[in-house]
Amino acid sequence: MSTSRVAVACPSCSPEEPTAHEVLKEAGLSTVRCTECDHVHKEDLSGPETVERQVVVSQDGDSFSARHEFPPGTELETGDEFLLDAPEALMQVRITSLQKESEQRVDRIDVETVQTVWTRAVGNVSVDLTLHPKGGEDEETRSLKLQVPGDEKFEVGEVAEYGGEEFEIEGFVVRDGAEGYTLSQYDHDGDWAFAKDLKRVYGRDQTTSAWSAW
Repeated sequence: MSTSRVAVACPSCSPEEPTAHEVLKEAGLSTVRCTECDHVHKEDLSGPETVERQVVVSQDGDSFSARHEFPPGTELETGDEFLLDAPEALMQVRITSLQKESEQRVDRIDVETVQTVWTRAVGNVSVDLTLHPKGGEDEETRSLKLQVPGDEKFEVGEVAEYGGEEFEIEGFVVRDGAEGYTLSQYDHDGDWAFAKDLKRVYGRDQTTSAWSAW
């Protein structure tokens, strides 16, 4: 028997933002357990009346639809993020587009007026990596795909290690529509961005055993 899940604030590890919880017992005040820190507490899950809308999620080139309940009176805006409890998983998503009943796309709209909320999963993301060889041989440049948490920070000049690959970050390109960035491409030491905002990272291989001839 599967355990139902809800997204509520945890008084122990996340009092301000909702996290995934397992519902242990449903009653007037339900008993829930935080999946992040295992803290058990009581929560009123009756909640106010909500507005249910269709949400389309894009993840790693695929997409799927789910239903999400928003508080009435909510104003939605591209770039906003929220926790979506989809049949596939409980995931953090970012709004990329908002569609009205007329099929017109807008950047901001009241939840009562929106028909479809288009989003992209940002909790765990894929980041394309162009990896240049240590010696500078262009013909040996490789293209890889990194699977990382969306809030992972990439900074130019730092050495990173993922999946057995160690490389110095030389630059990166941010996604169209990513907020808080004045440029589309960065390559100066100290420039940084979150993985969920990145389209591609450029790195210089630092793995000792790489590029050896057979």
